Amino acid sequence: MEMFDYKMEEHVAILSMNSGENRFNFPFFKAFHEILDEIEHKTKATVLVVKSSHEKIWSNGIDLDWLGPAVKKEGPKLLDKFHTEMYSFMKRLLTFPMITIAAITGHAFAGGAFMSFAHDFRFMRSDRGWICLPEIDLGMPLGHVFLAITKRAVPQYVFEEMQYTGIRLTADECVKHHILKKAYHMDNLMDEVLSFAKTLNKNGKLIHEMKMQTHKDIIEIINNQLESLSP
Repeated sequence: MEMFDYKMEEHVAILSMNSGENRFNFPFFKAFHEILDEIEHKTKATVLVVKSSHEKIWSNGIDLDWLGPAVKKEGPKLLDKFHTEMYSFMKRLLTFPMITIAAITGHAFAGGAFMSFAHDFRFMRSDRGWICLPEIDLGMPLGHVFLAITKRAVPQYVFEEMQYTGIRLTADECVKHHILKKAYHMDNLMDEVLSFAKTLNKNGKLIHEMKMQTHKDIIEIINNQLESLSP
């Protein structure tokens, strides 16, 4: 199975992440960019829906089992390269020239949660899965980029609890706090997501311009981080 694939339904591109827990590493970013390139330039899509083929996980974020040993072996420059690719990927999602919808078909932890927050809308299955920021228990701060991305999607009072305690929020709790637009049983999730997506056949060029204006502060934070990481 390909790491990513997609299919078209009218003007909606449904992208499936197929790499198990969909953890972030260099092959993940490379393949994701490639399929985004294809959807952006070779289809007439005006909406992007991102789901997972894993039965219970949407994305578990950074591939720590790979990253730790890799940095130990190759040194801090590899970590800088990883952060550069990760922040560039988040920036692309934030500014992608069509409406983006995260169809959260399972757990979204850490980087997986941040990736969902970089989408324009979020739906989630109600029968299984949590959204969680476990960095407090991993011994790491969120950093400027992920702070900014999270605050665009999560109310401050909920964000502080998530950040300081590592609490796991169910889909219904996330709907209550307007982190998600809607939650549905997995049996109905994609039908409901597509029903919403098909109402959103908007001008991609204008959507991109709006995103550049709306996310100006976040983009500036990301660009500053990328500049600080450049050799």
